[in-house]
Amino acid sequence: MVHCGTSRHPREGMLSITFAGFKSGVGKTTSAVHFAAYLHQSAPTLLVDGDPNRSALTWARHGKLPCKAVEERSAARYARAHEPIGLDLKARPDEEDLKALVEGCDLLIIPSKSDPLSIDALLLTINMLRSIGAAHDRVLLAIAPPRPSTDVERAHEALEQAGYPVFQTIIRRTKAFEDAAAQGVLVNLVTSNALAREAWNDYVAAAQEVCG
Repeated sequence: MVHCGTSRHPREGMLSITFAGFKSGVGKTTSAVHFAAYLHQSAPTLLVDGDPNRSALTWARHGKLPCKAVEERSAARYARAHEPIGLDLKARPDEEDLKALVEGCDLLIIPSKSDPLSIDALLLTINMLRSIGAAHDRVLLAIAPPRPSTDVERAHEALEQAGYPVFQTIIRRTKAFEDAAAQGVLVNLVTSNALAREAWNDYVAAAQEVCG
Protein backbone atom coordinates (compact mmCIF):
# COMPACT_ATOMS: atom_id res chain seq x y z
CA MET A 1 0.00 0.00 0.00
CA VAL A 2 1.23 3.48 -0.74
CA HIS A 3 0.39 7.00 0.29
CA CYS A 4 1.22 9.93 -1.94
CA GLY A 5 0.22 13.52 -1.67
CA THR A 6 0.03 16.81 -3.44
CA SER A 7 -0.66 20.37 -2.37
CA ARG A 8 -3.74 20.29 -4.63
CA HIS A 9 -5.94 19.03 -1.83
CA PRO A 10 -9.71 19.42 -2.17
CA ARG A 11 -9.68 20.98 1.28
CA GLU A 12 -6.76 23.27 0.39
CA GLY A 13 -4.27 21.07 2.17
CA MET A 14 -2.20 18.08 1.25
CA LEU A 15 -3.80 15.24 -0.68
CA SER A 16 -2.85 11.85 0.69
CA ILE A 17 -3.10 8.91 -1.71
CA THR A 18 -2.84 5.29 -0.58
CA PHE A 19 -2.19 2.22 -2.75
CA ALA A 20 -3.46 -1.13 -1.47
CA GLY A 21 -4.20 -4.58 -2.81
CA PHE A 22 -5.05 -8.11 -1.73
CA LYS A 23 -2.50 -9.62 -4.11
CA SER A 24 1.21 -9.05 -4.50
CA GLY A 25 2.67 -8.54 -7.95
CA VAL A 26 -0.05 -6.14 -9.12
CA GLY A 27 2.15 -3.07 -9.56
CA LYS A 28 1.67 -1.58 -6.10
CA THR A 29 5.25 -0.43 -5.50
CA THR A 30 5.79 0.47 -9.15
CA SER A 31 2.70 2.68 -8.99
CA ALA A 32 3.81 4.25 -5.72
CA VAL A 33 7.25 5.12 -7.06
CA HIS A 34 5.97 6.64 -10.30
CA PHE A 35 3.05 8.53 -8.77
CA ALA A 36 5.42 9.98 -6.17
CA ALA A 37 7.90 10.97 -8.86
CA TYR A 38 5.20 12.72 -10.84
CA LEU A 39 3.94 14.57 -7.76
CA HIS A 40 7.49 15.58 -6.90
CA GLN A 41 7.53 17.74 -10.03
CA SER A 42 5.02 20.04 -8.32
CA ALA A 43 6.04 19.81 -4.66
CA PRO A 44 8.68 17.99 -2.55
CA THR A 45 7.47 14.43 -2.17
CA LEU A 46 8.29 11.86 0.50
CA LEU A 47 7.96 8.17 -0.37
CA VAL A 48 7.53 6.14 2.83
CA ASP A 49 8.14 2.40 2.64
CA GLY A 50 6.21 0.35 5.18
CA ASP A 51 6.31 -2.89 3.20
CA PRO A 52 8.17 -5.62 5.13
CA ASN A 53 9.94 -6.44 1.86
CA ARG A 54 11.16 -2.83 1.61
CA SER A 55 10.56 -2.89 -2.13
CA ALA A 56 10.42 0.89 -2.56
CA LEU A 57 13.57 1.42 -0.48
CA THR A 58 15.36 -1.22 -2.54
CA TRP A 59 14.32 0.68 -5.68
CA ALA A 60 15.59 3.93 -4.16
CA ARG A 61 18.87 2.65 -2.74
CA HIS A 62 20.87 3.83 -5.77
CA GLY A 63 19.88 7.41 -4.99
CA LYS A 64 18.50 8.05 -8.47
CA LEU A 65 14.84 8.68 -7.69
CA PRO A 66 13.82 12.35 -7.67
CA CYS A 67 11.94 12.10 -4.36
CA LYS A 68 13.22 11.04 -0.95
CA ALA A 69 12.35 7.54 0.24
CA VAL A 70 12.37 6.50 3.90
CA GLU A 71 11.01 3.67 6.00
CA GLU A 72 7.75 4.11 7.87
CA ARG A 73 9.39 4.61 11.28
CA SER A 74 11.30 7.63 9.94
CA ALA A 75 8.32 9.28 8.26
CA ALA A 76 7.55 11.75 11.04
CA ARG A 77 11.08 13.14 10.89
CA TYR A 78 10.77 14.14 7.23
CA ALA A 79 7.06 14.71 6.73
CA ARG A 80 7.03 18.40 7.64
CA ALA A 81 9.52 19.24 4.90
CA HIS A 82 7.49 17.50 2.22
CA GLU A 83 4.03 18.39 0.99
CA PRO A 84 3.32 15.15 -0.91
CA ILE A 85 3.79 11.96 1.12
CA GLY A 86 3.79 8.35 -0.11
CA LEU A 87 3.67 5.12 1.92
CA ASP A 88 4.26 1.59 0.64
CA LEU A 89 2.91 -1.10 3.01
CA LYS A 90 2.42 -4.85 2.95
CA ALA A 91 0.12 -6.57 0.48
CA ARG A 92 -3.11 -8.26 1.60
CA PRO A 93 -4.19 -5.76 4.25
CA ASP A 94 -6.86 -7.07 6.61
CA GLU A 95 -10.03 -5.21 7.56
CA GLU A 96 -8.38 -3.38 10.45
CA ASP A 97 -5.54 -2.28 8.17
CA LEU A 98 -8.04 -0.96 5.64
CA LYS A 99 -9.99 0.93 8.29
CA ALA A 100 -6.84 2.71 9.43
CA LEU A 101 -5.81 3.44 5.84
CA VAL A 102 -9.18 4.82 4.83
CA GLU A 103 -9.19 7.14 7.82
CA GLY A 104 -5.67 8.33 7.05
CA CYS A 105 -5.92 9.10 3.34
CA ASP A 106 -8.01 11.07 0.91
CA LEU A 107 -7.87 8.62 -1.97
CA LEU A 108 -7.30 4.87 -1.95
CA ILE A 109 -5.97 3.46 -5.23
CA ILE A 110 -6.21 -0.29 -5.76
CA PRO A 111 -3.88 -1.61 -8.48
CA SER A 112 -4.96 -4.87 -10.08
CA LYS A 113 -4.15 -7.10 -12.99
CA SER A 114 -6.99 -8.08 -15.30
CA ASP A 115 -6.83 -11.88 -15.04
CA PRO A 116 -9.78 -13.60 -13.31
CA LEU A 117 -7.93 -14.44 -10.07
CA SER A 118 -6.73 -10.86 -9.70
CA ILE A 119 -10.19 -9.48 -10.40
CA ASP A 120 -11.65 -11.83 -7.77
CA ALA A 121 -9.14 -10.51 -5.22
CA LEU A 122 -9.91 -6.96 -6.33
CA LEU A 123 -13.63 -7.45 -5.75
CA LEU A 124 -12.93 -8.86 -2.28
CA THR A 125 -10.97 -5.68 -1.51
CA ILE A 126 -13.69 -3.40 -2.82
CA ASN A 127 -16.44 -5.27 -0.97
CA MET A 128 -14.46 -5.03 2.25
CA LEU A 129 -13.99 -1.31 1.66
CA ARG A 130 -17.71 -0.86 1.12
CA SER A 131 -18.44 -2.78 4.33
CA ILE A 132 -16.37 -0.29 6.34
CA GLY A 133 -17.91 2.72 4.63
CA ALA A 134 -15.04 3.73 2.35
CA ALA A 135 -16.12 6.11 -0.38
CA HIS A 136 -12.91 7.44 -1.92
CA ASP A 137 -11.26 4.61 -3.81
CA ARG A 138 -10.41 3.91 -7.42
CA VAL A 139 -9.15 0.88 -9.34
CA LEU A 140 -5.97 1.12 -11.43
CA LEU A 141 -5.60 -1.71 -13.95
CA ALA A 142 -1.88 -2.39 -14.24
CA ILE A 143 0.54 -4.92 -15.73
CA ALA A 144 -1.97 -5.21 -18.55
CA PRO A 145 -1.09 -7.64 -21.38
CA PRO A 146 -0.12 -5.93 -24.61
CA ARG A 147 -2.33 -5.95 -27.66
CA PRO A 148 -3.75 -7.91 -29.43
CA SER A 149 -5.08 -9.14 -26.06
CA THR A 150 -8.27 -7.31 -25.10
CA ASP A 151 -8.66 -8.87 -21.65
CA VAL A 152 -7.88 -5.65 -19.83
CA GLU A 153 -10.34 -3.62 -21.91
CA ARG A 154 -13.07 -6.15 -21.13
CA ALA A 155 -12.20 -6.06 -17.42
CA HIS A 156 -12.23 -2.25 -17.49
CA GLU A 157 -15.65 -2.17 -19.16
CA ALA A 158 -17.06 -4.73 -16.71
CA LEU A 159 -15.83 -2.74 -13.70
CA GLU A 160 -17.32 0.46 -15.08
CA GLN A 161 -20.65 -1.21 -15.83
CA ALA A 162 -20.72 -2.62 -12.28
CA GLY A 163 -20.33 0.91 -10.94
CA TYR A 164 -16.78 0.60 -9.61
CA PRO A 165 -14.67 3.75 -9.97
CA VAL A 166 -11.77 2.94 -12.26
CA PHE A 167 -8.98 4.95 -13.86
CA GLN A 168 -9.41 5.53 -17.57
CA THR A 169 -5.66 5.05 -17.95
CA ILE A 170 -4.40 1.47 -18.14
CA ILE A 171 -0.79 0.67 -17.23
CA ARG A 172 0.59 -1.68 -19.87
CA ARG A 173 3.00 -4.48 -19.02
CA THR A 174 6.58 -4.01 -20.16
CA LYS A 175 9.95 -5.33 -19.04
CA ALA A 176 11.03 -1.69 -18.81
CA PHE A 177 9.53 -1.57 -15.30
CA GLU A 178 11.69 -4.51 -14.18
CA ASP A 179 14.74 -2.81 -15.68
CA ALA A 180 13.85 0.44 -13.93
CA ALA A 181 13.59 -1.28 -10.54
CA ALA A 182 16.90 -3.10 -11.08
CA GLN A 183 18.65 0.16 -12.04
CA GLY A 184 16.95 2.21 -9.33
CA VAL A 185 15.53 4.73 -11.78
CA LEU A 186 12.18 5.82 -13.15
CA VAL A 187 11.00 3.86 -16.15
CA ASN A 188 11.49 6.79 -18.54
CA LEU A 189 15.24 6.63 -17.84
CA VAL A 190 15.57 3.05 -19.07
CA THR A 191 17.39 3.50 -22.37
CA SER A 192 17.45 -0.17 -23.37
CA ASN A 193 13.69 -0.51 -23.89
CA ALA A 194 11.76 1.25 -26.62
CA LEU A 195 8.57 1.13 -24.53
CA ALA A 196 10.08 2.91 -21.52
CA ARG A 197 8.87 6.39 -22.46
CA GLU A 198 5.38 5.11 -23.22
CA ALA A 199 5.31 3.33 -19.86
CA TRP A 200 6.16 6.59 -18.07
CA ASN A 201 3.48 8.41 -20.04
CA ASP A 202 0.93 5.87 -18.77
CA TYR A 203 1.72 6.83 -15.19
CA VAL A 204 1.73 10.52 -16.02
CA ALA A 205 -1.76 10.16 -17.51
CA ALA A 206 -2.99 8.20 -14.48
CA ALA A 207 -1.58 10.72 -12.02
CA GLN A 208 -3.10 13.58 -13.97
CA GLU A 209 -6.52 11.99 -13.55
CA VAL A 210 -6.09 12.65 -9.84
CA CYS A 211 -3.84 15.69 -9.64
CA GLY A 212 -4.17 17.47 -12.96
